[in-house]
Amino acid sequence: MSYPIRLALALVASLASVAGGAAPAPVPAVSEPQAPAAALAHAGVDELGVDRVDVDGTATARTTQLSAQADQISKASADLQAAKQAQDAAAAKAAAAAKTTASKTAATSTPVVVDPGSARDIARQMMLSMYGWGDSEFTCFDKIITQESGWHVSATNKSSGAYGIPQALPGSKMATAGADWQTNPATQIKWALGYVQGRYATPCGAWSFKSAHGWY
Repeated sequence: MSYPIRLALALVASLASVAGGAAPAPVPAVSEPQAPAAALAHAGVDELGVDRVDVDGTATARTTQLSAQADQISKASADLQAAKQAQDAAAAKAAAAAKTTASKTAATSTPVVVDPGSARDIARQMMLSMYGWGDSEFTCFDKIITQESGWHVSATNKSSGAYGIPQALPGSKMATAGADWQTNPATQIKWALGYVQGRYATPCGAWSFKSAHGWY
């Protein structure tokens, strides 16, 4: 075939392509084998009457139940703590009340009472037997003690704290005469006579000093 003929055929073919257009290539169909399989599986389950399980719904219900139980446990713990605090407070209050009652009882307890007449008799006998002091010295000693304590074994000076028949300051000084210095008139008188003899020689010497100074 000559060149002019080939050229003409090519031109004709080109014109035909422009006029009619080329046929588009076929698009292969997309295969989705999973969809039919899933539909078949569901259909089989429905035919057999098997109940479907709602996993999300079951989990939500379980979570709600656990949350409610946790709230109950928390409330019970709080109630127990509150009860314990109330019990501790009540115990502390009772202890404080008992302590207050004990303090009041001690403060208002009846003081030791010794008949002043008996204390005087004890002093008279001790003065004579221990120092040989007779009635004249006893009269001076009686004046001192009457002014100091009225012969009361538990007499206490609220200002100074002086204690007992001789108003020893502090009262514990009389422990040198006996361990029962707080309640025994003989112990207190023994200490008083020793104090007077050591400081003033005689009860009348002590009374003379007290008359001038107001104390002995």
